[in-house]
Amino acid sequence: MAALKIPGPADTVKHLLVRQVRAIFNDSSKGEAPVVPSPHALFEPDSPIRMVHADVVAMMVGGMRALLLQMLHPAALQGVLDHSDFREDVAGRLRRTARFIAVTTYGHRDEAARTIAAVNAIHRRVTGTLPDGRPYSATEPSVLAWVHMAEATSFLDAYLAYGNPAMPAEAQDRYFEQAAVVAEMLGAAPIPRSRAEAADLMEQMRGELRGSAAAREVASFVLEGAPEQRPNRVARTLGKAALDLLPPFARTMLGLRRPGRIVLPALVGTRAMAGAVRWAFAGTR
Repeated sequence: MAALKIPGPADTVKHLLVRQVRAIFNDSSKGEAPVVPSPHALFEPDSPIRMVHADVVAMMVGGMRALLLQMLHPAALQGVLDHSDFREDVAGRLRRTARFIAVTTYGHRDEAARTIAAVNAIHRRVTGTLPDGRPYSATEPSVLAWVHMAEATSFLDAYLAYGNPAMPAEAQDRYFEQAAVVAEMLGAAPIPRSRAEAADLMEQMRGELRGSAAAREVASFVLEGAPEQRPNRVARTLGKAALDLLPPFARTMLGLRRPGRIVLPALVGTRAMAGAVRWAFAGTR
């Protein structure tokens, strides 16, 4: 007869942490459950995109950095202002974005294709007029390219900072190649397929960016929350880590300053959180 295994304190802590993290990204009231990795996903197991996107804390930092960058593009910003309820439903937006990434990275390729098609259908309804009178559409390839590039560079930079700083250069380039698969299915163009191409494209697109008052207001909301409801300590810590990783030109355009030495406790705290979550999820699916 096999010996009875009684969970120890470490097992209890792991279970609690895993449950708390999964609750953030899955709305149980809607029957949502974690995406189970499929052997028929768009990307093979242990490939760079699956490693990067599995690092929960780095992805949260990268997601905040990406949103700050995305708001510098007038069309991306106006689409959010005109068609999103992000101020009223921050948690819901976070869950939807995280689920899209999880399904397209780990889910069956057929489910990934259906999810991308659903997003494309939503994008076709996101149209309007910019403050200067120009029309905008979320299906514009260059707008989608900026949104994609902001996410890909942010997720990878955050992973290098808080996941695996020793990730080889060739694996980083492979990450961009894999991320381009989903970007192409979403209609983005041009799409960077290496770290160098991403850096060049970001430089080329800077002329399209604007540090408007609206962009600065959204950045303040992302980092500080609404005046009547400030973010909790974890969110503030992750926000400081995201701000630290933001390119200098973006901080300037958004009227933000790099925190300097006072950010060190937040960076240490973020690194500790990342390690704790990896420890808790080790061996889980």
